[in-house]
Amino acid sequence: MVTGLFRCISLTNSFIITEATKSLTPLHLLAALALILVVFLLYSRFSSVYLIDFSCYRAPNHLRTPTSHVIEHLELYGYYSGENVNFQAKLCERSGIGGEAFIPVGGHEIPPDTSLKQAQEEIEMVLFTVVKDLLSKHKINSKQIDILISNCSLVCPTPSLTAMIINKFGFRSNVKSISLSGMGCSAGILSISLAKDLLKVHKNSLALVLSMEAVTPNGYKGKNKSMLVANTLFRAGGVAILLSNRKQDKQTAKYKLQHLVRTHLGSDDLSYQSVFQETDEDGFVGVSLSRALLRTAGNALRTNISEIGPLVLPYSEQIRYGWSLFCQKVWAPARWKEIHTPNFKKAFEHFCIHAGGRAVIDAVENNLRLCNEDGEASRMTLYRFGNTSSSSVWYELCYLEAKGRIKKGDRVWQIAFGSGFKCNSAVWKCISEVDPKVENAWSDRIHLYPVEVPNVIDH
Repeated sequence: MVTGLFRCISLTNSFIITEATKSLTPLHLLAALALILVVFLLYSRFSSVYLIDFSCYRAPNHLRTPTSHVIEHLELYGYYSGENVNFQAKLCERSGIGGEAFIPVGGHEIPPDTSLKQAQEEIEMVLFTVVKDLLSKHKINSKQIDILISNCSLVCPTPSLTAMIINKFGFRSNVKSISLSGMGCSAGILSISLAKDLLKVHKNSLALVLSMEAVTPNGYKGKNKSMLVANTLFRAGGVAILLSNRKQDKQTAKYKLQHLVRTHLGSDDLSYQSVFQETDEDGFVGVSLSRALLRTAGNALRTNISEIGPLVLPYSEQIRYGWSLFCQKVWAPARWKEIHTPNFKKAFEHFCIHAGGRAVIDAVENNLRLCNEDGEASRMTLYRFGNTSSSSVWYELCYLEAKGRIKKGDRVWQIAFGSGFKCNSAVWKCISEVDPKVENAWSDRIHLYPVEVPNVIDH
């Protein structure tokens, strides 16, 4: 739109100059000014999207599940052979997840209760808590919400998740509600993208975005090792995010959305099948994580970077990247073995990498050449809360706030991966002073972090 604005102004200037040489009339001047005004009004119609606040779920302490507890239950369930119990035990020990991550009530029973009723109770426990916390904190009546979006990949009940929230909190009958499912761990940013598009159309509106994954019904009971991996990674969690396009909210909002870039590699079969829910040979349903997952994530990240890079990187970094690419392809490929990796620390002060697993965080850090401090929020989120799917990048931002690291003017890059295969990025700019003393999901233990996460090496 900005490019179009400059083009129109350029054409208008050319028009004025040309007509001036032909004895410019007041009518011509009036037409030119009217054209500039129309273009300006069209551009100004697109309001900014502000993030007023967000609330991450923290379960009660009795639902914390140490690794020893997980392994003990795996042995007692009776589903798995000794070999498969040992396999999952090793994965738990190497996962980077600590003893404070939460498993919902049904997972603490032996055998676990995976019923629809228990899944609905988990959804209510998470979403009712974060919505109540967020609305009450900002003294917002539920009837003020104009847009309601939820995402939960593997559980899609009837009535929907948004209907559950509308019924509980008494939203207006004309609220624009959408429930997304099957979108994977990147669905949180995808929901923000949808909210952004709706806020462009509906002026002076508030949007509430709810992001979670229901763990209760999704434990895999078979023997396929690629499907057993998910049993050891996912934990309970969720987030409520309040967005606005109202000008008056600019003064109180925490962040402004600057860029949102979505990448989908679903046309490639290998990428499409890298995270796949299916039935195994014994009839058990689970989510298979392929060996090509990290390579697929790397390809998706590179594609995403190629789009977001020109939007955020300084020209110096873009020129260095373009020059190294030119040299490798044209001059001496043997000499130019590596294409310059742009220094994204010149574009962002903070990085929130999806806490999908320790290997995922390591891979992104290596690809972007980040240091350990850049990935701290992601590692600590994985350690304390586990893989909470689409809400993990919000726990990371929550961590940075609680640590007092977010300053006015700072830019934050959220990077999320998901089935399909997708890589989605959101760029936020902090537009107000963030008080680290305000209560959030990390407040009770933030003074204990960061912790040293054991680095278990395969033998």
